[in-house]
Formats: sequence, C-alpha cells, structure tokens
Amino acid sequence: MAGRINDEDVKAVRDAVPIDAVVSEYLQLRNAGGGNLKGLCPFHDEKSPSFQVSPAKGLFHCFGCQEGGDTITFVMKVDHLTFSEAVERLAGKAGITLRYEEGGYNPSHQRGERIRLIEAHKAAAEFYAAQLESPEAEIGRAFLAERGFDQAAAAHFGVGYSPAGWDHLTRFLRGKGFSDKELVLSGLSQDGRRGPIDRFRGRLMWPIRDIGGEVVGFGARRLRDDDNGPKYLNTPETPIYKKSQVLYGIDLAKKEIAKSSRAVVVEGYTDVMACHLAGVPTAIATCGTAFGGEHIKILRRLLMDNGSARVIFTFDGDAAGQKAALRAFEDDQKFAAETYIAIAPDGMDPCDLRLAKGDAAVADLVEPRTPLFEFALRQIVARYDLETPAGRAAALDEAGPVVARIKNSGAQHEVAVQLAGMLGILDTQFVVKRVAQLARWARDRGGKGPAPQRGPQPVPARTPAGPSGPALNLRNPVYATERELLKLALQRPDLVSPAFDAYGVDEFTAAPYAAVRQAIMDAGGAECGTQDPQEYLVRVREAAPDDTVRAMVTELAVEAIMRRTVDEAYAGDQLVTVRLRAVDRRIRDVQGTFTRLSGGHGDPAQLAAVQNELWVLQQYGRALRERGAAAL
Repeated sequence: MAGRINDEDVKAVRDAVPIDAVVSEYLQLRNAGGGNLKGLCPFHDEKSPSFQVSPAKGLFHCFGCQEGGDTITFVMKVDHLTFSEAVERLAGKAGITLRYEEGGYNPSHQRGERIRLIEAHKAAAEFYAAQLESPEAEIGRAFLAERGFDQAAAAHFGVGYSPAGWDHLTRFLRGKGFSDKELVLSGLSQDGRRGPIDRFRGRLMWPIRDIGGEVVGFGARRLRDDDNGPKYLNTPETPIYKKSQVLYGIDLAKKEIAKSSRAVVVEGYTDVMACHLAGVPTAIATCGTAFGGEHIKILRRLLMDNGSARVIFTFDGDAAGQKAALRAFEDDQKFAAETYIAIAPDGMDPCDLRLAKGDAAVADLVEPRTPLFEFALRQIVARYDLETPAGRAAALDEAGPVVARIKNSGAQHEVAVQLAGMLGILDTQFVVKRVAQLARWARDRGGKGPAPQRGPQPVPARTPAGPSGPALNLRNPVYATERELLKLALQRPDLVSPAFDAYGVDEFTAAPYAAVRQAIMDAGGAECGTQDPQEYLVRVREAAPDDTVRAMVTELAVEAIMRRTVDEAYAGDQLVTVRLRAVDRRIRDVQGTFTRLSGGHGDPAQLAAVQNELWVLQQYGRALRERGAAAL
C-alpha cells in the first residue's frame, strides 16, 4: 500500500504552487475585485462566471454549484485524481521531492494509476521524438517536409516516429520500470500472442496533450502502402484519454485563445501545425471524433463567453466537410460566442493552402466571414426548388425550426429576416412570425418555459441534508450578520479574535453556520488564523465533518465581505449584533421560564436563580447597546 505523504510536504506543495496559476491552465480568469479572480466554472455549465479564486487564501469556490477547496482539491476534481496523485502532480510542477511515511517510497508501486500512465506517455513521447532522427524514419521526415514542416516545427509540436518492429516501445518502457499491465492499460501496447506488443508501428506520431500540457495519447499517421490499418490511428479510450474531451493543440493555443477571445477549429494535426506556423496560434483540432459538447465546454471556459468571442470552423469544401459543418451547427447554441465557417478556395485545408499560397493565405482564411448559421441555412435551402411556392414552403418548414432554436430573441428575429431573403419570400413578417411560433411550440413541448436569460441568476445556497420543507435561504437578512461574522472569522481573524472564540455554537441560528462555527472551534479557534492564515483555513476545512460543511467554509472564505472598508469598528458591529441577538433570544427563553415558575408552583430557590439570570442578561444587553464592542 502507498505510504502516506508527509504532512509538511503537503503544506509545502500548497504554499509553492499558486492556485491562480493552476486554475489558469484550465480556464480564463479575470479580476473580480477584492483581490479575487473569476471565471466560468469547470464543474458545471454556466453562462456568467460564478467561479471565484482567492490567490491570497489559496482557495476556489463556485457560487453556482458549490464546488470549492484549495489547489489540491481543484486538481483532484478537475482531473479526477486521488489526493496523493494530485499532490504528486503539483509537487512535480514545483520541483518538490515528497517523503512518504509508513515505509520507503517505491516509485514503481506507490504512485497513483493516473500519474503512472502520464509518466508512461511522457517517456513514450520522448522515445518517438528521438526515433524521428533514425534512418528508418526517413519516410516520416519526407512526409513532413512535403507538407512544409522542418525539423524545428516537428520538435515544437513533439512529432515523432514509431519503429516498425513489434515491441520496440514496449521493451523501452519495461526498461523504465513500467509493468505489462500498465502498458496495456495506457493504450501504448496491446496484447499479442506472446505478451504485449506496440500498438503503433511504422507511423508518424503526434503527442496529444491535455489542457495542462500532459501527454495523454497519440495520433498516428500511416506512411507505408503495406500498412493495412486506418489512415489515422488514435490511442483507444483509457483512464487518461477520452477523445470527446481532448483537443489537439489546446496546450499551445490556450493562452492566445483566452487573450484574443478567439478560437480556430481545424480538422487535423497538420492543419493545426500549419495554422500556428502561419501566425494563427489559436488553432486546435479534435482527435478522431466530431466536435461536440465536451469540446465546447473546454473552449467556453477559455473564451469566457464575452460579447466579442469568436469561434471559426474550417472544413473541407466536400460533402463530408459540409456534413461536419452542419453537425457543428447542431451544438451552436451551446456557445455564447459567435460562430463562423471558413472554407478555402478549391476546398483546400489549411495545410494545403499554406503550401500553395503561403502563410498570409492561411491567416486570411480564418478571418470571420460567413456565420455558421448562415452556412447551415444555405445548405438546407439549396436542396429545394425556390422557383415554386411549394418549394419555398418546404424549405421554410425545414429551415424554420433551425432558426427557432436560437435562444436570443433579437438574434432570432434578425436571422429570420435573412432566411426570408434566402427563400425569396417578400412577406418578411410572415417568416418572422412563423419562426417565433415554432420557437414557442418547441418550448411548450419541451416543458422548459421561457428561454433562459443571460446574466447571473440567484442561486440558493446548499444546506446540509435535513427534514423536508422549504430550502433554507442563507442570504436571508435574518442570517446576514451571522454570515458576515463567519466571513470575518475566516478571512480577517485578526479583527474578531479573541472575542469570537468565546462565542458558542448556539449563537448561530442557521444550522450550516453553526456547523462552520464548530469547525473553526475544532481547528483551534480564530486566533490561530492570526499566525498563518492559509494553514488556518486548511485546518478549518479539514475539521469540517462532511463535504457540505467543507463547501460552506470555502464559500465563506472566498466570498467578498459586504463592506469596502473592513476595520475593527465594522468587525465589532458584527460581533455585537450576533451576541445581542443571542442575548435577546435567551432573555425571551428565561422570561418564559420565569412566568411559569412565578405561578406559585415553582421552587422558590429556582425562581430566584431564574430572576437573577434574567437581571444579568438584561444588564448585559443594555451594555452591548450602549457601549458596543467594548462590552464584549
């Protein structure tokens, strides 16, 4: 069994790797004020950014889906890793050597499965790249040269060559300590009659990297006529490679995509290379599958779906390319970005276009011109005889529902007007009304009500499971001060301690807030946060009894404090208000007890004690009202 990672090393990893640097590998972050950053959540679909990162606290929290945690938690969730695997990955980035307790550290047995598969792919990529220089790989070098790619281009993209023998890579990786089971699981080898053999043999190899830059698979291009396999052979589905969730070139293009709010989607590996070398560094491609919903999620997080975002698809001009364009249009409404299509003259792909007409022609090709919806509608309309009323009506029947899918009513109206022009229908308003009617019918049939609105929508806070009934709205003014005080205790413990540490759990009336108060208490109190704020938050989160309370801790630690100027006076006001409400509640309880006992049936000694408690509480309440925080 793997040894437990030393606690000091875990802390060192947390401190060494800034959370904003890690998160920025997966989504675009922008200033959210108060030292926080915001972006589109990678854990659920959203149109407006509710995902926040606090670099100072080393935490993230999504106010939409309630996911949250520290740098390690983020890597665990986004890449589906275990705790140890996430720490190991971050330690590798930071150059930290980890120590393992409960015995020595054996890399070949103690590392997590994902880490091992990633390491196998990294070693394979280095092996293939080295093999491209071998005499046998001359055919591969010639293939690249014929397409305008020199040695520097091949090195930049990590292009390599897989030897034609049965088990060259398999033997190489065995020598690196990888087991046969790991090699088959990784997809680099496959079972043969006498054990594992290489999956890729005698082919040009493109390493496929995830958004974080880790090699997770390969695309292999056939070079020889006697190779009976497909023209392109990709890594099969593995624990680290899902073709619907990877985009070739995303690791190289992500920064430019985020910076320019623009992405160019091409069809192949050589097209990505051609675009990047021609000065279009936002080019990416799918890996042996159609562009779909999971790919859109990756791009949306980088584009941030602002008003100027653009996605340009390049497809071949043949029937297959047109079919691919229509398939892409099926998902068009999942973007908030505007989508366009670019088809080169003579149907050339970007690689061929660069060879024939140079870099400038490629850059010009991907300038947005034809909106994808317009291309899709023209493909539909072209199938009908528009010279006859029956043909125009039939074309409207097919194209109308396509326009009706456009959620934005203004855009829908504009496209409907364009459709009327394409069809040659002079009564534009007839087409507009027909499209609007189709949109209403679609909504009614789907039971989805009105089209979704853009912009942030209020999201009820998640609360621990409990009795059925109305959801507890933790943003209710009744709870506002309790929420604010807990935020101060987590974010500015120096302003509320040591007074806060004397507050009882019962002074927080919302059960989730009481649970957070208990977690702070179990972590040693707010006063601990004055020494090492980040470690203090880690301890509070670890002290939380379950994921729900842990998520609430993270939310309160990241959420902005309601006042711009946060000082001792403001903190004192929150302390006093929470304490005063607790005192008033206790006074009401004691008054009820006093009323029952004073009916003549109670114990005189007990009655006197209750009367004394009531007097003390009333005096304390008066002092709080008159003297404020000084009375605490």
